[in-house]
Amino acid sequence: MEKEDSVLESIMWSIALPGFAQILNGKIIKGILFIALELIINMNAHFNEVILLSFIGNLKDTTTQTNYHWLMFYPCVYFFTMWDAFKDAGGGKEPYSYFPFLFPAFFVTVGIIYSPKIKVLGIMPGTVWFPMFCVMPGLIIGFFLKSLIKKGMTN
Repeated sequence: MEKEDSVLESIMWSIALPGFAQILNGKIIKGILFIALELIINMNAHFNEVILLSFIGNLKDTTTQTNYHWLMFYPCVYFFTMWDAFKDAGGGKEPYSYFPFLFPAFFVTVGIIYSPKIKVLGIMPGTVWFPMFCVMPGLIIGFFLKSLIKKGMTN
C-alpha cells in the first residue's frame, strides 16, 4: 500500500472511531485503550444522546443533556488519536506536523464551552454543530502556523 494511502486510511478510521487506526497499524493494546477511553468519555458526557438530539433538530435539548465536564475531554482525545494514527502510518515527519491536529482540538474544546451561549442567525447550533464549525478555524490556523514557522526556519 502506498504511504499516502496508508496515512489517509489511518486518519479516516480514526475519525470513524478513535482507536481503530491504532489497531489497523498493529498497535492493538494502544487501540483498545483509546477505544475504552473514547467509550468512557462518550458515555459519561451523554454524547450519543446529544448527537441524536442534534441530528433530529432538538438543538436546545443538547445543552441540557450534555455533561460538559466530561465532553471537554473528548476533542483532545479525538484529535490526539488522529495524530497518533497519522504518525504510526508514517506521517508527521515534518516539523510542526502536529499543529493541524492540535489547534482543532483547542478550538473544538472552546466551542464546547461556548456552545450553550452562541446563536448563529438567531439559532443556537448546540453542543454538536457549533464545536464542529470550530474545526475549520483550528485547521486553518494549524496549517498556517505550521507553514509560517517552517518558512521562517528555512530563511
